[in-house]
Amino acid sequence: MKPFTYERASSVEAAAQAVAQKPEAKFIAGGTNLLDLMKIQVETPLHLVDVNRLGLDRIEDTPEGGLRIGTLVRNSDLAADARVRDRYPVLSRALLAGASGQLRNKATTGGNLLQRTRCYYFYDPSKPCNKRTPGSGCSAIGGFTRNHAVLGTSEHCIATHPSDMAVAMRVLDAQVETVDGQGGRRVIPIADFHRLPGDTPQVDTNLAHGELITSVVLPPPPPGKQVYRKVRDRASYAFALVSVAAIVESAGGVVRSGRVAFGGLAHKPWRVDAAEQALANRKVDEGARDAADAALQGARGQGDNDFKIPLARRVLAGVLAEAAA
Repeated sequence: MKPFTYERASSVEAAAQAVAQKPEAKFIAGGTNLLDLMKIQVETPLHLVDVNRLGLDRIEDTPEGGLRIGTLVRNSDLAADARVRDRYPVLSRALLAGASGQLRNKATTGGNLLQRTRCYYFYDPSKPCNKRTPGSGCSAIGGFTRNHAVLGTSEHCIATHPSDMAVAMRVLDAQVETVDGQGGRRVIPIADFHRLPGDTPQVDTNLAHGELITSVVLPPPPPGKQVYRKVRDRASYAFALVSVAAIVESAGGVVRSGRVAFGGLAHKPWRVDAAEQALANRKVDEGARDAADAALQGARGQGDNDFKIPLARRVLAGVLAEAAA
């Protein structure tokens, strides 16, 4: 680990300003991803700004009937909150499917959204990686690709986003609240928060340098049954090969309306309007088939991960059947 300096922020505005003023500075909260990357020198910040004492660890009801989740709320606390379990069970299930109990006790809401890909080549400094060193090449293309993306890829990167929570947030239409180094505040729809790799795979989100997530806001829970299903190589402590978050209104085996987001398939949670339109007022099996066609349009495997495309179809069909039962 390379040497770095450290400070403990006294306010949200001071934290954002401290990072914005130093190009090589980063925020640190739970550190469950950043510290691992620092140890192998994939991340080499010269200055860390600790935001753990800023009072951003509360879950509050909003006047509209939703929830405001502070960026420092730990994953375990969020999954266990009675309001989340009752009104947003897809989020609770997604959180409990991630990592391990020990990591969930440390990992934060904001940090979960910002975690970096678990691509093997990104984690191996001896291998070229455009996400780690722009312009060096993508070792995954032509390499071992079992866990890699089949949608939204580019010639520069085929990595996937690893978060379970982000997939549930996407299907719930969450909004991310931030403050920047000049004290400016904005609200970013979760759909616009993460980026596809394009020709800048090193840029994971649309946050500016020094922009601090302060909270994530959930709108009032939509009607329908909420389901999260994750398929992985082992029963726990593994990232998704394919995951699906769904919210489905149904009656008599017919889907009246539905929302669907996929994980494990792309560089960001994957949600397609045309797939949800294909579900409306359709029998479950017919809707699942046509929704999968729409969601997976343009999907292309790299050999080792070709199985993800038919697997995504089966997981979606299973989730819709569970939601409509």
